[in-house]
Amino acid sequence: MNHSRPTRRAVLGGAAALAAVAVTAGAGTASAAPATWPTECALPNGWLPEGIAIDRKPYAYLGSRANGAVHRTDLRTGEGKVLFAGGTGLISVGLKVDDHEGLLYVAGNTGVARVHDARTGELLVTHQLSEATGHFINDVTLLGGRAWFTDSRAAALYAVPRGGESGAVLTLPLTGDWVQLPDVNNANGVVGTPDGRGLIVVKSTPGELYNVNPKTGHATKITLVGQADVVNGDGLWRIGRTLYVVQNRLNTVSVWDLDAKAATATLRKTITDPRFDVPTTAARYGDRLYLVNARFTTTPTPETPYNAVAVSL
Repeated sequence: MNHSRPTRRAVLGGAAALAAVAVTAGAGTASAAPATWPTECALPNGWLPEGIAIDRKPYAYLGSRANGAVHRTDLRTGEGKVLFAGGTGLISVGLKVDDHEGLLYVAGNTGVARVHDARTGELLVTHQLSEATGHFINDVTLLGGRAWFTDSRAAALYAVPRGGESGAVLTLPLTGDWVQLPDVNNANGVVGTPDGRGLIVVKSTPGELYNVNPKTGHATKITLVGQADVVNGDGLWRIGRTLYVVQNRLNTVSVWDLDAKAATATLRKTITDPRFDVPTTAARYGDRLYLVNARFTTTPTPETPYNAVAVSL
């Protein structure tokens, strides 16, 4: 593990860590977003976004695949600024905010995860989760006292201690129903189960959902009712027993009702919007779901515009 200056923050533990599970599930507060708030937020041209996270202030954090930078936008005005300038070789994909600790967790693709101060953007620690080659650290969620990261190119999850401190990386091989497919993206989005005891992981190819035991790595395939698959499944968001699956190249969010054990998911509806342009991840604030348009089907240039859009829940 390679980390920067020592952080002043303490690792979450005990009751505080368990309490944070509820924040992760429905982060951003239950307050409704006023209708006067913008439903589109522009990003700098050439940004190459993929991940979005929202805190209670309410700010949206959007990462860049170009250089790992992080942009912070005020949802009340749609105005924002670059919070972290990034650097050569850095990538920011999935993001998650810990409101209790004021930390931003970032999946860094090339074998790494980063933790930033959500207020200043300061890089606090870099966790080396895996080798860079043959791995794609894609998304992150917070469960208990750990931040959990997916790897789209390896049959494993990784966990690091919360709180912005250095610590041992836990590698959790995926077993059970999980079958890793070669040369495609497998594990992608991840959220906690409604009971806070497990992790729901979407497998982009061929489009499946799994309930993963974070103690053993045993993955149980979730039975889908009402739709055969969640192909191109990317970011996940959960509110109670309602699971939102962003299906990126389909320009669709499928909405699922989970049973009590997260063993079955029943399709309730799908959400589409003419403003969708390959949305990848989503985050909630009040009665809105905010999605970032990655525009994978558009050849990127330094002048290519990017944005995030909000839809009603």
